[in-house]
Amino acid sequence: MDLKIKQYPISFLRICLVLLLLSVGELYAQSTKTKLQADVQRLAEEITYTNNLLAKTRQNKSSSLEELLLLNSKIEQREQLIIAIDAELLFLNKSIDATTGLVKRLNDELNQLKEDYGKMVYYAYKNQNSSDRMMFIFSAESFNQAYQRLKYLQYYSTYRKSQAVLIEQTKDTLNTSIQKLETQKNEQQQMMANQKKEIEQLSIEKSQKQTTINQLAKKETDLRASLRKKRREADEMNKAIQNIIAEEIKLAAAKKDAEKRTASIAMTPDEHIMSSNFYSNKGSLPWPSARGIISSTFGEHAHPVLKKVRIQNNGIDILTTSGEKARAIFDGTVISVRTLTNNNQAVIIRHGEYFTVYTNLSDVTVRLGDVVKTKQEIGSIRTDNLSDKTELHFEIWKGKSLMNPISWIAKTTN
Repeated sequence: MDLKIKQYPISFLRICLVLLLLSVGELYAQSTKTKLQADVQRLAEEITYTNNLLAKTRQNKSSSLEELLLLNSKIEQREQLIIAIDAELLFLNKSIDATTGLVKRLNDELNQLKEDYGKMVYYAYKNQNSSDRMMFIFSAESFNQAYQRLKYLQYYSTYRKSQAVLIEQTKDTLNTSIQKLETQKNEQQQMMANQKKEIEQLSIEKSQKQTTINQLAKKETDLRASLRKKRREADEMNKAIQNIIAEEIKLAAAKKDAEKRTASIAMTPDEHIMSSNFYSNKGSLPWPSARGIISSTFGEHAHPVLKKVRIQNNGIDILTTSGEKARAIFDGTVISVRTLTNNNQAVIIRHGEYFTVYTNLSDVTVRLGDVVKTKQEIGSIRTDNLSDKTELHFEIWKGKSLMNPISWIAKTTN
């Protein structure tokens, strides 16, 4: 009796390894997918929030700069959403390719397993006579060889059974992978349809933006008059803020018996720690309002309608909803609470050598000398009676130097 066990290319260990790698890959893929979906969801929520602000602005029944700013913001958010959907779609396409490849490999392995198992069953059928097996054992030249032949036959029987189990396991994995592939393809179709809808909506919003620009261009005289008024108010406010911060630096220097006034600020050991902690949170500090969109960025930039007109902003402006509260972005001490212009109240908070400025408040809930905590409410953001606009102006200073708040606060409200 010539019994030989073939060295099959598909082993139980190999299948287990495939399943393990599949499981690890699935966890990684799910983590990446979850992050991409979170980005899409966040951007969709931001667009919804901007739409609500836009609807309220349009109640005035006339085109305004606020409407244009909101349209610009929504267009930017929509473009980011399309990019996010594209990234999610790209990831899904790669997952579909990977799953398709896995299904093919599993099919090949399953066919090989079935073929090998069929050969084993056929061979076992041909050698099912027990006397042949006994003759194979007793024809051994020694007891040790007879024992080895007996173990050989037992191993053969066990191996055949394990191959049957392996076939069933591979079938289950294959069926699961096929179902996953179908789900992925359905998601792909839905995502592509969603992307197409967003692209169409983006085109509509760009058209609305151009219409608004054209309507505002007809009001150039009014816009220029409004701009001059805002510049005067901004100049008064900037001068007041600079004086307050300069005075604080002077007082701090006096406490340290410093005779020379510089742009730096003398600090106690605790204030050094506060300043260091403030800096270490750069890029992740919370927004000065729980909700809102940035309607004007830091620095000099072109007027959205008036040609050859530049606008200078010492901080950022955050457009939000009526009743929204301003809040401290970090632990600190209130060094100033005062009215600047047109009932525009301001709060300045010191964080070591850093200062944060919150203006356009209708009422304030902190007092000079108060120690505040991160995200503590410090007052209500003022809503303009004429435009019905609720907008917070926010600045960050390091000593006498202005900082770009965008570099310091988190990417999204938190």
